Amino acid sequence: MIRKANYLPGIMDNFFGKDFLSTFFNDSADHNMPAVNIKENKENFEIEVAAPGLEKKDFKIGIDRNNLTVSSEKEVQNEESDEHYTRREFSYQSFSRSFVLPETVNQEKVSASHKNGVLTITLPKKEEAKVKPSKEIKIA
Repeated sequence: MIRKANYLPGIMDNFFGKDFLSTFFNDSADHNMPAVNIKENKENFEIEVAAPGLEKKDFKIGIDRNNLTVSSEKEVQNEESDEHYTRREFSYQSFSRSFVLPETVNQEKVSASHKNGVLTITLPKKEEAKVKPSKEIKIA
C-alpha cells in the first residue's frame, strides 16, 4: 500500500494509522515498553514507571555498578473446560529498562514503592551533591 498525496485520501490513515506499514514490519516491539518519568529535586531523583496491570511482585530492580535496571515478567494462563471443549488462553509480557546513574546518587539508600499501577524509584543524592541554599558573605 503506497499512498500518493492526492490519490488516496486520509481514509486509509484513519483506518490503519499514519505509520501502519512502517510499524507492521518493524521488529522493535517497543509498544510493550512502559512510559517513564524522571524528576529531580533538591534531595533526590525519582523515576516513575507507568505499568498498569502489574503488581509489585512482578518487578525486579537491581543496581550493577552505575546501571539501574528495572524489569518485569508476567505470565497469565486461563483454562476453561466443559464436556465438549477445552479453551486455553495465555499471555506473556516482559520488559527491561536500564538507566545510567549519575555519580551523585547514594546507591545504598535507593528505595522503591508501587501504588495504583505506578512504580516509583527514589534515588537519594549524596550530601555533597545536594543544592545548598545561597548565603551572603559579609566583608570584614
